Amino acid sequence: MKFDESSPRVREAMETIDRTIAEGRTISLVTWILTDYGEFLLHHIAAGILQRSGRSELLDIVYPAVKELVINATKANMKRVFFAEQGIDAMNSADYDKGMTLFKDKLTETMIMHHRKDFKDRDYKITITFYYTDKVMNIKVKNNFPLLPREEERIREKFERAQSFTSLLDFYMAHGDDTEGAGLGITMVGILLDQSGIDRHAFTVFEKPGYSETAARLEIPLHAEYIPRRRQFELELQRSGKTIEDLRRTFRPSVR
Repeated sequence: MKFDESSPRVREAMETIDRTIAEGRTISLVTWILTDYGEFLLHHIAAGILQRSGRSELLDIVYPAVKELVINATKANMKRVFFAEQGIDAMNSADYDKGMTLFKDKLTETMIMHHRKDFKDRDYKITITFYYTDKVMNIKVKNNFPLLPREEERIREKFERAQSFTSLLDFYMAHGDDTEGAGLGITMVGILLDQSGIDRHAFTVFEKPGYSETAARLEIPLHAEYIPRRRQFELELQRSGKTIEDLRRTFRPSVR
């Protein structure tokens, strides 16, 4: 759905975003389906934060990556609605794989738009959060349900497969037209980061213990002095002498 960028509603939203970024405060967007208006706000937020840190050249990396993660989150919502409608037992690996074959055959943008009310009724919202300093921008795209067992396996498989591709062209050549559900989102984000000189480990998918949610996170260094959280963990592991499991329970990375 198109919108008028000059409308009072849009101008007010932009002014609120600009003011929030100037104050260095966290920004969150909540959506069920990413419309043109939502894409516009997402782009405006990413551009504003990067401009604040003098790293506007990263926008062509950051914005497509975040948009792809939101699309993936929307597909995850649609998949749960579809599985419920089809009576598919998502906890059973074999049933899950059969369901995914059906889902990929039927998935269209029209199908997603048609189920917008179902997303709202089930509270299948997507929360996109930007928290940042002058040295790093973290972006979290969150669904409010945990990963299914087979989803965890598929995500690990996609991360591993993504390591073998250095460009999206290589990926398309390898998979031909079979890109829907073939890990394009994870692969695309990994390649975008890699081609910009950012460690692919800056992209993670995780569940937060004790919370019914799944999140994809991007950690975008904005300053040469910033030490990524993975490296911070390694250094703290060496310094503390703790086991990996013990340190994971207490580790709090610095974002300064």
